Amino acid sequence: MFNEAGAEAESVHINDLIDGHKKLSDYQIMVFPGGFSYGDDTGSGNAYANKIKGNLWEDILKFIESDKLVAGICNGCQIVANLGLVPGFDGQYGKREIALRHNASARFQCRWVNLKAESEKCVWTRGIDMLHMPVAHGEGNFYAKDDVLDKLEAGDQVAFKYVKADGSPADGEFPVNPNGAARDIAGLCDPSGKVFVMMPHPERAPNFYNLDNWALLKEKAKREGLAVPEETPNMQVFRNAVSYFSQ
Repeated sequence: MFNEAGAEAESVHINDLIDGHKKLSDYQIMVFPGGFSYGDDTGSGNAYANKIKGNLWEDILKFIESDKLVAGICNGCQIVANLGLVPGFDGQYGKREIALRHNASARFQCRWVNLKAESEKCVWTRGIDMLHMPVAHGEGNFYAKDDVLDKLEAGDQVAFKYVKADGSPADGEFPVNPNGAARDIAGLCDPSGKVFVMMPHPERAPNFYNLDNWALLKEKAKREGLAVPEETPNMQVFRNAVSYFSQ
């Protein structure tokens, strides 16, 4: 996705960073991708977060302080949350104040959802209104105490919320809100807007033909005499990150 957005992307194994074969300081954007690190055997993202905390914590903090960007998607979201990089109130990185619990359905959820961008400060969501993309997780049920939720909303740190197809609030309704997340929260950022997490997968639907309803949209465009787009609005998440360094 980042290559298509104009950057030079590289997959880096955590052990190469720990061993010093690769250095975080050589990069401008760091993304923790989705997956099931350590099989989620000790809780989603827990073991991976502990490995980072025990080996790379100071490097991570220096990276954030150097006006660079961080994102976590799905399992990456769980890792970043477990590290306490979000919400990061008052620059207190490392303090865990949110959690991703088991889905309210007690089932793995693999389906398409609609998201609405909520934050003006989040670098990653600039210029975005609504997006349509998949989720695939068993522990995406965002939880925080009411005072933390209030502070997130007051500080413009809620990046995405689950919504219905017409953009109206999900209001916790399943499957519009696929996991029972508090206040329909699907993504967050830190107070700077540069550290960003989300449970849905924009990288799984960057191309028009990745969409679940591409055939319908193609036929509609054909009948209306419109060109079929090559990419989806989901690419804007990655383009925003790349353009941050070219402004």
